[in-house]
Amino acid sequence: MIASQLALVYGTYLIATASPGPSNMAIMATAMRDGRLPALALAAGVITGSLLWAVLTATGLSAVLAAYAQALFVIKIAGGFYLLYLAFRAGRSALKPASDFARTNTRRATPPYRALYRQGLLMHIGNPKAILSWIAIMSLGFREDAPAGMLPAIIGGCAILGIIVFGSYALLFSTASMIALYTRLRRWIESVLSAVFAVAGLKLLVW
Repeated sequence: MIASQLALVYGTYLIATASPGPSNMAIMATAMRDGRLPALALAAGVITGSLLWAVLTATGLSAVLAAYAQALFVIKIAGGFYLLYLAFRAGRSALKPASDFARTNTRRATPPYRALYRQGLLMHIGNPKAILSWIAIMSLGFREDAPAGMLPAIIGGCAILGIIVFGSYALLFSTASMIALYTRLRRWIESVLSAVFAVAGLKLLVW
């Protein structure tokens, strides 16, 4: 029974993380634009945000947040506006001429790892769906009669899956062929990324 519960939890988390969304799109675009290490920094922020909600769920704090509409409202509004801000940034980047884009990349000696990590963290913390997803995951796998090692197995296993999924996006899309593709289709890719962020932000604001 323990194995089946863990399999259900891991399967749910894997589907949630691997399916296309703002975080995956951001990692893909960063990998093609800036390379492997910046994309991994962004992915690390996303994973940290996921684990933060996992710990809060395990301690019962996320259930308290979900029970109070005002708390979820504040998180939803902040997350929605942050995604709209990212949409604006991506849209502005799409409108840059190729010469300006190349000049910006040349001036950037050291990639902004901290800023990318913070972006990934804020994207996930500002998403109230992450709270509800982790509540659902915990309710699937963690019960009153669960053994002592069940909670660490859920959080640790999901952490490993998150590292594999988001890290794979960063590694796959930072290959030379993907970078060459981004160079040719930069405006289209940034435009799609801007649209994804805008739709996700507006959905949060009206949800």
